[in-house]
Amino acid sequence: MLSHAGRAAFDSPESSAWHGATRIWRSHGLKPHLSKTFKVSNDIRFEEKLTDIVGLYMSPPERAVVLCCDEKSQIQALDRTQPGLPLKRGRAQTMTHDYKRHGTTTLFAALNILDGQVISQCQSRHRHIEWLKFLKQIDATVTPDLQIHVVLDNYATHKHPKVLKWLAKRPRFHMHFTATSASWMNMVERFFRNLSEDRLKRGVFKSVDELVAAIELFVLAHNEEPKPFIWTASARDILEKVMRAKAKLKTVQTE
Repeated sequence: MLSHAGRAAFDSPESSAWHGATRIWRSHGLKPHLSKTFKVSNDIRFEEKLTDIVGLYMSPPERAVVLCCDEKSQIQALDRTQPGLPLKRGRAQTMTHDYKRHGTTTLFAALNILDGQVISQCQSRHRHIEWLKFLKQIDATVTPDLQIHVVLDNYATHKHPKVLKWLAKRPRFHMHFTATSASWMNMVERFFRNLSEDRLKRGVFKSVDELVAAIELFVLAHNEEPKPFIWTASARDILEKVMRAKAKLKTVQTE
């Protein structure tokens, strides 16, 4: 066992022990400071759902619009306890590690896979009532003579009886549910990532109204010069990768 001083010496980036360890890691292609998360879907209809959704992405139907829909819930209006320092030469942008909470909002978004346009709506809650309100906005926005194919997850709100009743009266809506534990099938998640990284992560919001205004401005700027995300992986390639992952998991579990 190393003494406290010994551990401190090893942990120091200036120590020869540290440099020796990093050389060994590099020579073996190891990166112990990095990790990746994953989860393989156990949905019994995984292949069916994957094939359906990838088919929409790679060969969209004519006279129709394909919308990837989801909610980014509980977006917090965070205000830092002290002003941060801006980015400058030789210094990174700074912000306090603690913050004040001023409430939350939920962003409902629908990404058009053909042109990259986003239909959005911020609401205070996340129930079937709010989801139905957003569906009505989609219905009013999309040209009446177009069919609407919606890619969405299996959240209970999306299958509420009142929602299903409303959809039954509007046959131009076609719902395509992603497999469980497979949110990566929904391309709107890519837009949510851009929103988080480019606007929310470093933002300072003193109220929910400020937060909502910032989100709406971000969506507006995105829609002025939209760039669609291009899906390139075939269903077959994805299935082969998933099968390899499942086989590897079985091997690890039996060891």
